[in-house]
Amino acid sequence: MSIGETLASERKRAGLTLTQVSLQTRIRESVIRAMEQDDFSTCGGNFYARGHIRSVARVIGVDPEPLVREYDDAHGGAPMPLSAVAAFEPEQAVAFRERRSPNWSAAMALALAFVVIYGVVQVVGSGDREQRTARQVADPQRPGASAPAASPTPGAASPKADDPVAIAPRKKVEVRIKVRRATWVNIRGAKGRQLFSGMLRAGDVKEWTDRKKISVVIGNSGGVRLVVNGEDLGTPARGGGVFRMTFTPDDPDPA
Repeated sequence: MSIGETLASERKRAGLTLTQVSLQTRIRESVIRAMEQDDFSTCGGNFYARGHIRSVARVIGVDPEPLVREYDDAHGGAPMPLSAVAAFEPEQAVAFRERRSPNWSAAMALALAFVVIYGVVQVVGSGDREQRTARQVADPQRPGASAPAASPTPGAASPKADDPVAIAPRKKVEVRIKVRRATWVNIRGAKGRQLFSGMLRAGDVKEWTDRKKISVVIGNSGGVRLVVNGEDLGTPARGGGVFRMTFTPDDPDPA
C-alpha cells in the first residue's frame, strides 16, 4: 500500500473528513487530497512534504516515521544535515545601501564654528556700544547725542544658532518575523548563540534582539514579512526559497 493510500484509508478509519484534517493540521484541503493520491508536488518541496506527512499521520493516528522513510526511499533518500558554514553563507543577494556611521567630527566642528562666530559677533558689538556710550557721556550737548543706552540685563536671552542634531546610534538589533505561510526558521545572535530553531505556523509573530548582530535563515522566504529595527522590509523573496542574512543595529541604512 502506497503512502497516499495509507493516509486515505487510515483517515477514513478514524472517521475524519478532509476538511477536519485540514483544520487540525493547517494544511490546505487540496494539498491533503493530492497527497492521498501520491501527488506531493503541491507540498512545496521535499522538506515540506515530510512535514505534511508527519502532521497528517499524527492527526489520523498513524506512526509517521515509516511513511517518511518510504517517502525518502522514493525521493532520493533523507536530507543530509546542514552545516553551520552552509547555513549562513549568503545564497541570495539582498540589496542594502552601504552602512555609514554618523559623522560626529563634522557635526562637532560645525557646532564649534557657530559658537566661535557667535562669540566674535558679541564681543565686537559690545565694544561698539561701549564706545558710543562713552562719547555721549563725555559730550552730552553734541548734536544727535542721546541718553546712554541701558546695558543689557545679565542672563538675557540671545539668539542661538541652530546646532546640528545627530541621530543617536541604535544600541541593539531587533528582528521581527510575521508568518503568512508555515516555514522553518533558524535565528542566531552574536558568536553563534542560538536564539531559535524550528517551525513557525501561519499567523505567528516572533521577535528577537541582540546587542551586536542577528543571523537569519528562513526556509520559505516567500511566506513571511521581515521587520528589522522597526522598518518593514516586506517579503525577502517573493519566489520563495531559502533566505540567509545577518543584520546589525545599523540595518537598514536610513540614508
